[in-house]
Amino acid sequence: MQRFTSADGLTIAYHEWGPTEGRPLILQHGFTHGAIDGWQERGVVGRLVAAGRRVVGIDARGHGDSDKPHDPGAYGEDKMARDLRTLIDVLAVPEIDLVGYSMGAVISLIAATVDDRIRRLVIGGVGAAVVELGGVDTRAVPNTALAEALRAEDPASVTRPDIAAFRERADAVGADRLALAARADAAYQQPIPLDRITAPPLLVTGADDPLAQRPQVLVDAIPDARWVVLPGDHLSVLADPRFSELILAFLDD
Repeated sequence: MQRFTSADGLTIAYHEWGPTEGRPLILQHGFTHGAIDGWQERGVVGRLVAAGRRVVGIDARGHGDSDKPHDPGAYGEDKMARDLRTLIDVLAVPEIDLVGYSMGAVISLIAATVDDRIRRLVIGGVGAAVVELGGVDTRAVPNTALAEALRAEDPASVTRPDIAAFRERADAVGADRLALAARADAAYQQPIPLDRITAPPLLVTGADDPLAQRPQVLVDAIPDARWVVLPGDHLSVLADPRFSELILAFLDD
């Protein structure tokens, strides 16, 4: 694990696997996860490294081994996108490939609107809400209810099953729940100029993913976007070996 300092003074962690030279493939995880439990433990990193890729996973602020402030003002996918772009500076490479999932997809899309060092872009776990709301689908999982659940002293008080699942996952990985609640408070909900993206994009969604509804709306909003549907829900898609296979095939196309 290595670290760098963000533009606003936070310590951001990142992890490297595979070759130390060549174009990096950066992985940007989703909410509650870090790079280790979000990508490595699901087998994605191993499959990509076995294919000869140089892989870098960033821990978004509030997650993994990065700093975890409890102030909502420290968060927002726009700030996380700036951290991602700082990582590219730190790696000192002319171009990267980028994979982002769920919250990480929003971060990656924001970064891709302003950074032409992103050669190819793979996103997953999102749909029409990126276009209609400017971020993750807070209609499916309201961020206010999510933040309240993360701050609750008694997990049994969280009665809505989908929100309870986020709380359970945060507890299972030993996450800082107050940091995650602050991130939920600051969920990015502003228009993203998707038409500015120049990196060819691939969208991968699960057929039963409630957080990736009506993906065609997002595909239509990004120039030259492709879309593939895999069986499964929001989390099972990541562990499906076909997800990694799609990444590799797209990068080599």
